[in-house]
Amino acid sequence: MTRVRFISADGSTVREVDAAPGERLLDVAQADGQPLEGTCEGQMACSTCHVIVDVTDFAKLPPASEPEEDMLDLAAGATRHSRLACQIYLGADLEELTVRIPSEVRNMQR
Repeated sequence: MTRVRFISADGSTVREVDAAPGERLLDVAQADGQPLEGTCEGQMACSTCHVIVDVTDFAKLPPASEPEEDMLDLAAGATRHSRLACQIYLGADLEELTVRIPSEVRNMQR
């Protein structure tokens, strides 16, 4: 199990949930009621599932693919530690993951 910690954009709310290995972060977030649209349903066409991964957890994830990097270049408020939640699958060796929900979202499909 992976303990996933979601931090609201303003930092005032922290929610923790357990996720099974192999689950996609976007699905975990949506099941928890987090405000991640995932408008394109994981096709990397919208950036509405953009999250900012905690610095200490970022290196634990496989690197982003080139198409994911290209979409992140267009995401609102992207940082060096940004990822698309639709592209993060929780590995069995990942004990915890902390992500911050960005304060703004840009839907690249519009």
